[in-house]
Amino acid sequence: MLDQARLRRVLEVGRALVSDLDLESVLQRVLEEARELTGARYAAMGVLDARKQELERFITIGAPPEVHQAIGDLPRGRGVLGVLIRDPQLLRLHDVSEHPRSFGFPVGHPPMRSFLGVPVLVRGEAWGNLYLTDKEGGEDFDADDEDAIQLLAGWAGIAIDNARAYQAEQERRVELEAAVRALEATTAIARALGGETDLDRILELISKRARALVDARSVLILLDEGDELVIRAWAGDAPKDVDGLRLRIDQSISGDVLRSGRPERAGDLSTRVRFQLGDMMDAQKGLFVPLVFRGRALGVLEAFDRHDGRDFSDDDERLMQSFAASAATAVATAQSAANEALRRSLAASERERQRWARELHDETLQQLAGLKVLLSGARRRTEVDKLHEVLEVAVEQIDESITDLRRLVTDLRPAALDDLGLAAALEGLVERTAETAGLKATLRVSLDGVGEDGDEDGDGRARRLPTAVEDSAYRIVQEALTNVVKHAGASRVDVVVEGGRDRLELRVSDDGKGFDPGASTSGFGLVGMRERVDLLGGTIAIEPQERRGTTIRVTLPLDAPATSGLQAVG
Repeated sequence: MLDQARLRRVLEVGRALVSDLDLESVLQRVLEEARELTGARYAAMGVLDARKQELERFITIGAPPEVHQAIGDLPRGRGVLGVLIRDPQLLRLHDVSEHPRSFGFPVGHPPMRSFLGVPVLVRGEAWGNLYLTDKEGGEDFDADDEDAIQLLAGWAGIAIDNARAYQAEQERRVELEAAVRALEATTAIARALGGETDLDRILELISKRARALVDARSVLILLDEGDELVIRAWAGDAPKDVDGLRLRIDQSISGDVLRSGRPERAGDLSTRVRFQLGDMMDAQKGLFVPLVFRGRALGVLEAFDRHDGRDFSDDDERLMQSFAASAATAVATAQSAANEALRRSLAASERERQRWARELHDETLQQLAGLKVLLSGARRRTEVDKLHEVLEVAVEQIDESITDLRRLVTDLRPAALDDLGLAAALEGLVERTAETAGLKATLRVSLDGVGEDGDEDGDGRARRLPTAVEDSAYRIVQEALTNVVKHAGASRVDVVVEGGRDRLELRVSDDGKGFDPGASTSGFGLVGMRERVDLLGGTIAIEPQERRGTTIRVTLPLDAPATSGLQAVG
């Protein structure tokens, strides 16, 4: 029966243990109190593995570090220690070396005689064992020691259960927070990239979000280009000259990750021969995750050196993989949009070339061929008067050819559009159309409502609209006027251009015979107009007039991307 002082001590220790939610602290406190309660020189806690067949951990107090070093590997639960594993019951011995299961002590192990072992149960199942040896004064452990240690082991089981439950809850909380961060990052990417098709902007956003996600010092994005990976974006402490750097796929860690489609973590990049960015990045730890879209690796997302100095963890890897899946979708979408824009711009450019080829063949070359025939015939004439008549006709044809060529040159790229802006270029276009086609044509341009970039400078000159918008607006009006002249049979055409704070609106109306836009998919220049509008994210509508004729309405946003592929068309 425990004396009152020792019982109160065990109860006080028990209350302190169950209030401690750190498992390592609980184990250390149990060993210290076990020594104090029994007077043992050495105390140890053996933690069982998942199969309950041997010790997974062995924690000791009492022996100095040099003794631990001399002993070498810690016990796994054989010999006398294994007795409590197979039969979790209290075991008290006068001399541990005399037990039939004793294997003796390894070289360097301090001598031990008296022994007291008690199982530690958590929720009725063996969790580990508490071992005490060498009671002070060379005495044996007694019944009071047994009672005290069994009571302490009971408290220890409760405290360990609490600590493990708290640790599991903390781990779940961390996992949940990580999942929420990944969801927030993925959602933020989706929200930020909604409607965004500019690849450089997308890569910039991805690199910044990925860096924040795993608290990395720096992040790189490398995209696959043939047999090389090219650094297309970076965030953090990476040197600026890393942008655009090329790495051989078959000679780098990045290439290994790209080809395998599996992430890789590196705890010491200085030992990795295939880390080609070593000197430039000055990084110690790395996390490499492939950007995979529909089974195809587009590139690699790379994070370097957490700010807290820790290695990248399993959670970091899972977070980055989840994030990389959404990021790869955004990258693939932007690449597809860029490829489609290029394809459409090249197709539109080819149609432009075909149009100019027809114009040159049907007009200018025909005129020059006629002129050649005329002059060839003149060489055979002897009458001076007839010769003068032929020369007069030739001069007239040359003048017509010059006029036609000037018109073609202006149509290809009017100087006024580059030098003076959209209003001046449209004014010249409408005047030429009215003059050559015999139409009554009007033009009204109002850019007063355009945002800051449309206000006038101090010298009275209107500020320029975005180049892509000016080019497209001019070409759309040009195509619309060409349709009116060639197909509408109109006597009047009105062009209205109005600028809003964030958009430009065009309207071209004629009084011709009209047509069914639904039945016209490839003619009348409508395909080219629609492609220009689509590339800028605008809208186009073709409407019949109340009585007769047609109105084309176009709206173009002023925040059109600078690299829209329209330069090739224009």
